[in-house]
Amino acid sequence: MNSSNSIKTKDMAYIALCAVLLAVCSWISIPFTVPFTLQTFAVFCTLLILGGKRGTVAVAVYILMAAVGLPVLSGFRGGAGALLGTTGGYILGFILTGLIYWLSEKVLADSPVIRIAALVCGLAVCYAFGTAWFMYVYARNTGPVALGTALSWCVIPFIIPDLAKLLLAVVISGRVKKLIRF
Repeated sequence: MNSSNSIKTKDMAYIALCAVLLAVCSWISIPFTVPFTLQTFAVFCTLLILGGKRGTVAVAVYILMAAVGLPVLSGFRGGAGALLGTTGGYILGFILTGLIYWLSEKVLADSPVIRIAALVCGLAVCYAFGTAWFMYVYARNTGPVALGTALSWCVIPFIIPDLAKLLLAVVISGRVKKLIRF
């Protein structure tokens, strides 16, 4: 097998570590009017440290761990029911964030500004996908909800904290990436 296209054992170990980082960060809840977890921080760190390909695989592994029932989601939840619930679209949207980051690596020049812009775009797509998912599931279970209401519940309270987590991830991942050799 061609080693440039295959995932090496060291890569698999880093992917597994980042999938565990995602789980641990989802358990850390910061109490506020709306509680915040460090999930998005872990997604940003994973992508910045491992790169788009490995990072997206790590996010997919995390989601598969949740799908099979491991309690890796916030509140120690897991299972298909948690992923298919009203907020499951935001979790699944993490894969879209990874794919956008990966695409930016392939198409655009490698610079800190491009990496940050790719993560911001990925976060926006994650918000859009998650909100559409939320509105669909909420309407099926409870009744229709207006877009403005869904955004005020699910997106607006998280914008500033998620951007702060992104900046923190940029700083931390820059230091960690110097210690890792692929």
